[in-house]
Amino acid sequence: MPPAPDAAQREAARSLEVIKRMREAEEAILERAPEHDLEPSLDRIQGVMELLGDPQRTFPVIHLTGTNGKTSTTRIIESLLREMGLKTGRFTSPHLHSMTERIALSGEPISPERFLAAYDEVMPFVEMVDARSLAADGPRMTYFEVLVAVAYAAFADAPVDVAVVEVGMGGSWDATNVADGSVAVVTPIALDHQHFLGHDVESIATEKSGIIKPGALVVSGVQEPEVAQILADRAAAVGARIALEGNDFGLLTREVAVGGQQLAVRGLAGDYAELLLPLHGGHQAHNTVLAIAAVEAFVGGGEQRLDPDVVRAGLGAASSPGRLEVVRRSPTVLVDAAHNPAGALALREALEDSFNFARIIGVIAILQDKDATEMLEVLEPVLEHVVVSRTTSPRAMRPHELGALAAEIFGEDRVTVVADLPDALDVAAGLADEGGLGGGVLATGSVTTAAEVRMLLGVSEV
Repeated sequence: MPPAPDAAQREAARSLEVIKRMREAEEAILERAPEHDLEPSLDRIQGVMELLGDPQRTFPVIHLTGTNGKTSTTRIIESLLREMGLKTGRFTSPHLHSMTERIALSGEPISPERFLAAYDEVMPFVEMVDARSLAADGPRMTYFEVLVAVAYAAFADAPVDVAVVEVGMGGSWDATNVADGSVAVVTPIALDHQHFLGHDVESIATEKSGIIKPGALVVSGVQEPEVAQILADRAAAVGARIALEGNDFGLLTREVAVGGQQLAVRGLAGDYAELLLPLHGGHQAHNTVLAIAAVEAFVGGGEQRLDPDVVRAGLGAASSPGRLEVVRRSPTVLVDAAHNPAGALALREALEDSFNFARIIGVIAILQDKDATEMLEVLEPVLEHVVVSRTTSPRAMRPHELGALAAEIFGEDRVTVVADLPDALDVAAGLADEGGLGGGVLATGSVTTAAEVRMLLGVSEV
């Protein structure tokens, strides 16, 4: 008779079972309609939430929308709240390496065990809603909708003191909007996802303003006048209060510092000086201003100054993987998830502001549905040469097509087309090393580009 398994063997068997079940759950979720194939409606996610007992109403929510800066601002807000001793939930998208990154508990990606517990709780109701929708000739729940349901269930089960939730896209019909944020945060709004949100900033702002709920306090980054008016009108219509960067709070001073930047900020309830932020670029300074105002709005209705030492510690612990992140030295390799013209402009300004390379070689891979031409035009002044490639995404623009666009903007002698991203990275590193020290590599064009270069260089922490 074989000996009974010891504790270590039992633990190993349990771990293997968890890995297997996690892989099966991920595959089942990935089989659903992807994030860029949307069915604008809250009916399906509301149906699941109601069957679950509305877990999203068991904790307060800080809800974020906007075009760029959402993930960084979400992460900074959460870091500040954790430093105050609160148990936090964080929901962001898209992910860099694993879908579990999207759901974080107290700053750490959800464990496979907790993910599976929430998934098992949610799926019977997802299948009920799927059946109901299919019977009416409608679609099954999407990839994103299922992840939102899992996140809200996990936050309720934890439980969390507050959830900081980034929309996937838009606002009014985004699946996250089944929750009612007591604080609504709006980062700067620009053109992106026009085929879903509209072809002008007014249409996009109207859709994104849908996260503003009755009685909420809205904090908004700097906006175009017409956008600010749309947000103000929505706030007035639902009885919410609104505070605008540059009017009610703002950035007082900013200096580039070793490893980041030093800031002084005027919040809703007081000033905060000598804040060291370990993130690069003026856009991250403004994300920080917005984050501080959001936390003031949450903990004291915008009328209670935060402990400056807590703010300093919270900012010091903040991170934003894949956002102007140094992932290698010699030569220095930066990755950035910029995927639209506004993001590319923020990236260019940050490079000019915070780095002093003798030359920068770009590794550029962009998705087919993005404005590649304008992104390349924005980045051209700071890139000596571009190595055009593609990621493994089925939505990736073909290298020869992107290369032709780049040649029109940079000139053929400043463009190299390399079909595979690993080879493109090697070519760019070689070009950066030419002429001695001082060259750097920037890999950008999409979240997938940043993620795949991180993985190629052995970086997977988030």
